[in-house]
Amino acid sequence: MSEKFKVISVDELQSLNLADIIFVDVRSPAEYRSVRVQGAVNLPLNSITCDDVKKLIGDKQNPAIVLLCGKGGRARKAAEILQAGSFNLLVVEGGTNACVEANLPIEKGSSSTISIERQVRISAGSIVCIGLALGYFVNPLYYFLSAFIGAGLVFAGITDWCGMGLLIAKAPWNK
Repeated sequence: MSEKFKVISVDELQSLNLADIIFVDVRSPAEYRSVRVQGAVNLPLNSITCDDVKKLIGDKQNPAIVLLCGKGGRARKAAEILQAGSFNLLVVEGGTNACVEANLPIEKGSSSTISIERQVRISAGSIVCIGLALGYFVNPLYYFLSAFIGAGLVFAGITDWCGMGLLIAKAPWNK
């Protein structure tokens, strides 16, 4: 299936009439609350549907739907999900981070949240250290825990799919 969305730069985004755009932020609610493009609506990647976007559009005639995440990867995945609809989908290269750097109007929440990516790194590193300590002090079979996490990170890097990230996104502090 050919892609029915376009990846654009922040410069290209700024050249568009921002009043005619619907911004959809596909990050977790906690990430969204920390900082977002002004007027962006939060539809997390793990639950986004074409019906959600149709409700946002309402009676507007083929508006541009700009998908944002932290850096652009999750927005591309959301665009792939939404290809089934007849939407004018745009993915911003560099995501919300690029919009902040380009001084687009943003809204900030009251609390700073650790991104899902950083939470995965913290969790994976902690589990590897625990596996190594248990393997040394308790039983060498615990080394397999560290090996399992390492293999998972390699898999996530190759496939761009991270099970730990999806699990962490469902944690209560990320709601």
